[in-house]
Amino acid sequence: MTQNIELVYKLKAIFGMKYKEFFKTIDCVHEKTNKSKISIFFDIITCTIKYGAGHNDYKIFEFYNMKPENRDTYLTRFRNKKIVEYLNDTAYREYFNDKSKFTARFSKYLKRDFGDIEKMSLEEFTKFIEKNQTIFCKPYKGDSGRGIEKLSLNDFKNAEAMYNYIKEKKIGVIEGVIKQHEGMAKVNPYAVNCMRLVTVVKPNKEVDVVYGVVKFGCTESFVDNMGFGAVSAPIDLETGKISADAQTCTGVVYKKHPVSNIEFKGFQIPLFNEAKELVKKAALEVPQIRQVGWDICIGEKEPIIIEGNEWSDYMFWQLPAQTPNKIGLMPYYRKLLPELHL
Repeated sequence: MTQNIELVYKLKAIFGMKYKEFFKTIDCVHEKTNKSKISIFFDIITCTIKYGAGHNDYKIFEFYNMKPENRDTYLTRFRNKKIVEYLNDTAYREYFNDKSKFTARFSKYLKRDFGDIEKMSLEEFTKFIEKNQTIFCKPYKGDSGRGIEKLSLNDFKNAEAMYNYIKEKKIGVIEGVIKQHEGMAKVNPYAVNCMRLVTVVKPNKEVDVVYGVVKFGCTESFVDNMGFGAVSAPIDLETGKISADAQTCTGVVYKKHPVSNIEFKGFQIPLFNEAKELVKKAALEVPQIRQVGWDICIGEKEPIIIEGNEWSDYMFWQLPAQTPNKIGLMPYYRKLLPELHL
């Protein structure tokens, strides 16, 4: 019965998809492989039904170059949805989806000044900005770095003008700027380069770090998000070293950082073991959300939590440059959750 419901859901997704993007994927794969567009069309549909892969999964993971047994090892769009809905209690998602509630619940892990602009008086804001001349402003809800602004007091007439600007834009949460570890800054000094560490709380309350990637901005932008041209690279969880080349979400592979020329593979992430212990501890603060993708900055002396995502991006660790053996994340989840028949 459950399998029938899933099939109906997948078929609805197929017939309700944005066909302009779907056919762009077909054209892209055709140009790369010279396979017929008809065969690509039906192969994508097959992958949706058999593996829960959307057309974007098909393109990004390069399913067109894989055998069926390899495709089946990948965590895909529909599989990820099933896992998240199973692991994460909807009643507790607000702690991760609302930045104001997140900062309140996880304040001891943030290691920086922060405040909710809607709850701050002008006097309180003035004291805050006197201490933190430059701040990040984040909307209460949002992802992928959308809506974030970096503001400096020097760009305004005075603190009141800055306060009024933030209030009018209904920005939400304000935070002091983090000074990152010199080892991370030498790769790219323009952005606070973060790791994404994904944790799962097991039934016995032990916490697994499922995978880790590091994200580096590649321009002078202060954002390290993949949607803004950044790259990600996988981290060996035992050594804390980058284990493969970096890659953008559009498939561009970099052996070295385009700004600093530092080679990615083999680069040692500072304080990595401390970062793992930090997210394991934080994961038990709201154990009802059993899977979280933590964005972690390596500060000057310690790792710092930037935010937690209860709907973590499943693509990071499975990009082609990251998985040369073409084995994705499903073996872990099948072992952890045999009852889901993934």
